[in-house]
Amino acid sequence: MLGKKLVTAQKRGETRALCLGLGMVACSMMMYFFIGITIVPFYTKSVWTSETVCKVLKANIKEQVLCPNSEGSEDEESFPYPCLQVWVNLTASGQEVMLYQTEDTLERNPQCSYVPGKSENPTEVKALIETIASNFKKYQTFPCYYDPGGTQTSVILSRLYPPKGLLFAFLWPTLMFTGGCLIIFLVKISQYVSVLSAWQ
Repeated sequence: MLGKKLVTAQKRGETRALCLGLGMVACSMMMYFFIGITIVPFYTKSVWTSETVCKVLKANIKEQVLCPNSEGSEDEESFPYPCLQVWVNLTASGQEVMLYQTEDTLERNPQCSYVPGKSENPTEVKALIETIASNFKKYQTFPCYYDPGGTQTSVILSRLYPPKGLLFAFLWPTLMFTGGCLIIFLVKISQYVSVLSAWQ
């Protein structure tokens, strides 16, 4: 009687562990799919892949202009803010080009080097942009990214999804997939040993 209870409990534990392993594998596959349709396209679309050194030539703040959050956006999604324009000397080619914060900044507003998030307080936005402009004037030389193919003459300060960020995004689903496969493997080994022992 006790032996039957132990066998039943063992089978229940193996079933739960097997379900856990399969669930981890299924979740990791969903995470892979999500990363593949969201982050990977932005990474592959970016042409600013080579790093070089940029030297600030001028950093000017224009008067407040009405700039949209994205191309073709509605009027109610637009908001006024001071337009910061930073021009740098590209060490790789010696050209004078405009600097943007990220790839997204160029798409949202090609006139300005920095596009702030939508804020209800214009004073805070103005102070933030002035601080950024003063930092550019203070730190004249810094690393930046440019397009080695020459399709984009502008440069960006930082990439939205650098290679390290992409690897980090794939790290967690890979660990979950490996853990799930390991659990399934151990359950199958345990079942095989149990059957082998019962046969002997």
